[in-house]
Amino acid sequence: MRHLKFAPSWLRFLIIFLLAMGVLFRFFNLDGKVYWHDETYTSLRISGYTRTEVKQQIFNNRVIAGESFGQFQGANQQKNLNDTIMTLAKEDSHHPPLYYIIARLWMQIFGNSVTAIRSLSVFISLLVFPCVYWLCRELFNVPLSVPGVAIALMAISPIHLVYAQEAQEYILWLVTILLSSASLLRAMRLESQDKDELVKKRQRPDLFAIWSIYAVTLAISLYTFLWSGFVAVAHGIYVMSIAKFQLTATVRTYLLASLVGFLAFMPWITIVMGDFFQFLISADKITTQSSLRPIFPFLLMQLSRIFFDIDLSLDNSLGYLITLLFLTLVGYSIYFLCQTTNYKVWLFIIILIVVPALPLILPDLIVGGIRSSSEPYLIPSYLGIQVAVAYLLATQLYNGNASRRSIWHIIMALVIICGLISYKVSSQAETWWNKGMSYGNPQVAQIINQTTRPLLISDALGDNYGNVFSLSYLLEPKVRFLLVNNQKTPKIPDGFADVFLFNPSDTWRETIEKKYKLKTDIVYSDNYYSVWKLTKFPKLRRRNIPPNNKLSAS
Repeated sequence: MRHLKFAPSWLRFLIIFLLAMGVLFRFFNLDGKVYWHDETYTSLRISGYTRTEVKQQIFNNRVIAGESFGQFQGANQQKNLNDTIMTLAKEDSHHPPLYYIIARLWMQIFGNSVTAIRSLSVFISLLVFPCVYWLCRELFNVPLSVPGVAIALMAISPIHLVYAQEAQEYILWLVTILLSSASLLRAMRLESQDKDELVKKRQRPDLFAIWSIYAVTLAISLYTFLWSGFVAVAHGIYVMSIAKFQLTATVRTYLLASLVGFLAFMPWITIVMGDFFQFLISADKITTQSSLRPIFPFLLMQLSRIFFDIDLSLDNSLGYLITLLFLTLVGYSIYFLCQTTNYKVWLFIIILIVVPALPLILPDLIVGGIRSSSEPYLIPSYLGIQVAVAYLLATQLYNGNASRRSIWHIIMALVIICGLISYKVSSQAETWWNKGMSYGNPQVAQIINQTTRPLLISDALGDNYGNVFSLSYLLEPKVRFLLVNNQKTPKIPDGFADVFLFNPSDTWRETIEKKYKLKTDIVYSDNYYSVWKLTKFPKLRRRNIPPNNKLSAS
């Protein structure tokens, strides 16, 4: 790869330009998209309040204003950092505390606005670029070409923009994956050079330091996201494969460093295991609304979203055509990588793509679908795919005759254009595919905001709890909320011209209809929830009405 060592000036300029565009788009319109269900739970955990406390204070059959939600959506004087950690341990132990600790400290400085909490993810996402440079240097041992192209692709990758503007831990997880992977590769490279006695004496301090960095970054990754355990499994498979499944000195050092990382995580894993066993023996198991998607269309769509994303649905035929093109590019990238690089290089990337995704895909093959909230679990796979494509493009820009190079220049230009178009469309959208059950909240908010004296009634069952919080960010101050617990019959006060029911069960809705002698008309419905409006029963007119005609509401 000698021809890859130095990139021409035009490529350096292009990398800098795309990096600048990627950074600018990350900071643009941070509060433009709906602050959705899962993000409101992030703010709830940061606040230090539990769901039980919130239900006692606002889900109590009393009319409240939207301002009442603010106390439970960020840092406050009533709760401290210890409360944030304890609420995670009690109710959401599958979310380790590191990101929430950082976010709590961040919001104490910059406030509780949507822009403030999402800007934390934006700043964390900037660390991706130096980290991916380090990873590519360790893989390919070239100063700029492949690392530079990889930085450019990740700067304009729509999938990275999604998580860079999300108030969740996923972009921090990506940074920890990059750091742990790069430090592992560097430690193994130093171990392989550590044969000569003079070299051993000179590099022993560096070797100890780099293995220590791996242990620390592994622990940080585990404290960021539990799925890091499968990334650690991928690392272990790679180390053992390179050692041909023999207990070499490198394997022993790796096992020791991994053990240190997992021991550092032991306090939290005991909490996770305790909650898991308590769930198994509990008769009161919580079920949430989680739609399943066809596995292979979902995976193909996610693959195309690495490079091009204008919020196309799985049912859109154009999406399948675009997916086919990018599937061809990715498939050839992996083939080319395996054919032209040392097995230590391509094996690492293949394992990174496949192993962390398998625990997600295999169970869903049995149940016949994949969960709608599974996209972030594929972040290691996205990373491996992008590195493979970056290597292909960086290599083909120099190989072959002029006509062949021109073709690859065009392909690279199309990939860049797709990324920039995706950023342009995404920056102006109110919602996006990753918003899941809150995707339709902007439309619902528009319906409610158009009325004069609206009242929104909901309960705390299922996903209603988080979605009502999400709606509170979009509804105007004139909107009032009547929130009840356990589907109690609400006491609807006078003075409201328009009363809406947010995702009621059929039984609860019929109970309300019967008590107030009203009917309900559906005003919004999607795969996740529905919204109904209370109206009076239609009155029959005195003239004869043909039996097939519909009655009009008075």
